[in-house]
Amino acid sequence: MLAIQALRAGGPDVLEAADLPVPTPAPGQVLVRHKAIGLNFIDTYQRSGLYPISYPATLGLEASGVVEAVGEGVTRVAPGDRVAYGNGPLGAYAEFHVVPAERLVKVPGSIDFPTAAAAMLKGMTAEFLLRRCRPTSAGDVIVVHAAAGGVGSILCQWGKALGATVIGTVGSDAKIAIAKANGCDHVLLQGDDWAAKVRELTDGLGADAIYDGVGAATFDGDIAALKRRGTVVVFGNASGPVPPVDPLRLSRGGSLYMTRPTLFDYIATTEELDAAAAAVFEVLASGKVKIEIGQTFPLAETRAAHEALEGRRTTGATVLLP
Repeated sequence: MLAIQALRAGGPDVLEAADLPVPTPAPGQVLVRHKAIGLNFIDTYQRSGLYPISYPATLGLEASGVVEAVGEGVTRVAPGDRVAYGNGPLGAYAEFHVVPAERLVKVPGSIDFPTAAAAMLKGMTAEFLLRRCRPTSAGDVIVVHAAAGGVGSILCQWGKALGATVIGTVGSDAKIAIAKANGCDHVLLQGDDWAAKVRELTDGLGADAIYDGVGAATFDGDIAALKRRGTVVVFGNASGPVPPVDPLRLSRGGSLYMTRPTLFDYIATTEELDAAAAAVFEVLASGKVKIEIGQTFPLAETRAAHEALEGRRTTGATVLLP
């Protein structure tokens, strides 16, 4: 089978195609024939060495497909079932993958495979950020960075559905219209003094919460743009990790809160995973949130997909097709 491996830590050039044997599911495992594979920024962190892994490694944590075979003791799914997963294990950049049965969810027939692959990790990330990490309520003012991106586009739509005023930031003029289509009430360019503009838009009060998947390039502005006792949720490092923060800085900013969560702590149990996935599928079925797949790449062209993602030349979700 075709698989894409990172031979060592580094840039997109370390990604190489490999011909690997189709794995056999062990007890408790499921062999999935992939129909679509999700591309996420965490893949670039693992490839670059920011999040250390062992090399060579087949990357990828998210995919959808059909159950090809099940290992001994598996009753959660059966051959032929439409399934998806969003938190690994590592190895989704391949035509087949073996996944623990308890980490798979069944995909409703109303959702196609590319949407399912794009919705799992990004959709569940938006779910836990907005509903459980720093719950968003009607009347809140929230800032969503990279509002035209994969997670950002879902956050904006879902935040709007929850009744928040959504201020999105984007990296270029070309993405302003996309962010507005995602439900943003206001769209700001990250290159401008966006934090001051957030203050202006909120009559000097600032935002209740900021959802930041960009990291180093936006964090100083986050502190400046937050309301008294506001919360900054840093969930990604697209521009690099945030440097160490002196807690007194949060105090001076207005008794601010800061958290650096990860999805995997919010779907650690099968029950949490099922609840998160069900919430994502429900909001998709309602039409309040749509998954915009901005571009697809053949699995064999994964290197080009990584280059586009890191070059900020993508919008919405990116899907690899085996």
